[in-house]
Amino acid sequence: MMVPSQLTVDCFDALICAYSNRCKAMFYNCLISAESSPQGLNPHVHTFCEDSIMTSEKRQKAVDLSHHLSDLSRARTTSPLKGLAKYFGRPGLISLAGGLPSEAYFPFANISGEALVPESFSLSPVQQESSLSWIWKLFGASKEKTNPITIPKYPTATDDINLAVALQYGMATGIPQLQKFVKEFVEKVYQPAYSDYTTLVQTGNTDGWSRAMQTILNPGEGFLTEDWTYPSAIAGSRPFGMHAVAVAMDSEGMRSDDLLKVLSEWDEAARGFKRPHVIYTVPVGQNPTGVTMGATRKQEIYKICVEFDIIIVEDDPYFFLQQGPYVPKSERSSQLLKSDDPERFIASLAPSYLKFDYQGRVIRLDTFSKYVAPGARLGWFTCNPMFAERLERQGETSTQAPCGFGQALVAKLLTGWKYEGYVRWLHGLAVQYRIRRDFFIDSLADEFHLQQSLAHEGAWAGCTVLTARPKPKNYGPLIEKDALGSKKMFSFVPPTAGMFVWIKIHFENHPSFKPGDEDTLEMQLWTKIADAGVLIGPGWYFAAEEENLDVGSGHFRISFSNAEFADLKKAVNIFGKVVREFFQE
Repeated sequence: MMVPSQLTVDCFDALICAYSNRCKAMFYNCLISAESSPQGLNPHVHTFCEDSIMTSEKRQKAVDLSHHLSDLSRARTTSPLKGLAKYFGRPGLISLAGGLPSEAYFPFANISGEALVPESFSLSPVQQESSLSWIWKLFGASKEKTNPITIPKYPTATDDINLAVALQYGMATGIPQLQKFVKEFVEKVYQPAYSDYTTLVQTGNTDGWSRAMQTILNPGEGFLTEDWTYPSAIAGSRPFGMHAVAVAMDSEGMRSDDLLKVLSEWDEAARGFKRPHVIYTVPVGQNPTGVTMGATRKQEIYKICVEFDIIIVEDDPYFFLQQGPYVPKSERSSQLLKSDDPERFIASLAPSYLKFDYQGRVIRLDTFSKYVAPGARLGWFTCNPMFAERLERQGETSTQAPCGFGQALVAKLLTGWKYEGYVRWLHGLAVQYRIRRDFFIDSLADEFHLQQSLAHEGAWAGCTVLTARPKPKNYGPLIEKDALGSKKMFSFVPPTAGMFVWIKIHFENHPSFKPGDEDTLEMQLWTKIADAGVLIGPGWYFAAEEENLDVGSGHFRISFSNAEFADLKKAVNIFGKVVREFFQE
């Protein structure tokens, strides 16, 4: 392997321990850092070298953070019936205590299916025609490549995934085979900085946030979040009288300087509630803006959280859909990516907060919804054992555990693929969503004149911004100046991860605009687009605080994740026609 001349001393020293999985990942982090930046360091991963060396040393246990528990969480006790579970598995035990139906009466002898192979999605960033036909063409075959899977009712070996266990009343921690895979996955991928972290299944990240919220927040308290954020996180907190407190954003999401300002200048009398002790954040492919937070920013925020004793709820459903910067079509290469080595792919990703969490103050939410299927209703927490125990108590008297069908199928899939296979699958998905993002932005470029510029102020300072202006008839280089002379209609920063483009509409250029009209114009334009046959997300859905108003502007969140390419193209055409007509009214 060739080592770039820019490789740092820290990275080079790390070569001495490159044989373990943890150190191999560290080495690739350093190698990629040196390859991907003129300064030899990738801004998202540049601190990994020294941090990986640190985490290869002995890790400490989580500190006591029990003072963060809500009154409701403190009041929870072990479910009387679930408390008997500690006796399960004892040799010779005859259980007559629980109301468990006989497995013999389950109407499924087995469940069988055909699972796609991990290599189903190409690593070549080339547009495909449809989600059904593209994979067939990859292999020059008439159908997808699959492997059969079967889950029997009863096991033939001790570790077999089976329906007798999966479909029976079970523990809130999930079936053992899934628990084992998830714990090993977290260790290899996220590398928590403390030793006694725990994983616990949940039914998707919306459920995960709901349970975490009730575990560490009392009614009437506040929590910090990005000034644009996931609407269901806000909606779920409102019935409890909880308050979302907006923190300003930039090209990496939540700003550490504004977080420090909000906390240090907190006025309880003016706000009406105590200074928040919880952050809710979507740091990768942030919903709705699509920005990704790098290692340095996460370390800055974590340091502030230690200083002010804050718990971080890291909702990270798009972590593996990191796509890198958008490259215009004329400059884009369609060559196969250099390597499908799983450690190299993992090392290329912006890290989780867990990487820097040496105290156990992060509750991380992961999901299979974006990588296997939303209908599986399956995800997991990673957190310190004290929080995990409280979350488990809550699960015992609510969802109990995710659906046994979903657990069994996902666990069978993952244990068949193994770690390397699942990472290869995730890598393929990241490439596919990159293709979708690029196609969508390319379509906007076909519909509008997109002018590229570097923002020097505001939330987008330092970002490459694409600004849309009407494209004159018979558009070409000789009349490009006409487009540049026209008023801008919308602008956006191409997302680096996730499933969304966050568009800022420049209502100040609308003929009838008056200050204060932003919300009205946003809904008028949204309604016109919907009536024309395209449904997008209105920006006000995503405001953490109602007074989060961008003077002269409105916003839309547009998803590129699901529609077929032809439909995406058609949607952009409709969007373009409606927007142009709207700005001519």
